Amino acid sequence: MLGLTQQQLAEMIGVTYQQAHKYERGINRVSAGRLFEIARALSAPITYFYEGIGEEGPRQVTPHQRMLLEIARNFAEIRNEKHQEAVSQLARALASR
Repeated sequence: MLGLTQQQLAEMIGVTYQQAHKYERGINRVSAGRLFEIARALSAPITYFYEGIGEEGPRQVTPHQRMLLEIARNFAEIRNEKHQEAVSQLARALASR
């Protein structure tokens, strides 16, 4: 929302680009301390990351949402970048039809 690149955010919070990329993709978890650093770097209150938690009852996950989550998890497990790009291009091609 602020127009920062992963590289810029990484520099602001003192991690490598690769680590910031892993945070964004959900490959690595963000510790409470790191989340505090991210909030501080973005001039956002720490509560920003928790907005809406606990305000609603348990959410029902639709079969479609479950499928999307499964696709995202499986995609994240593809280690070969060329394969990831091929899957991404296939999804783009199918979506444009």
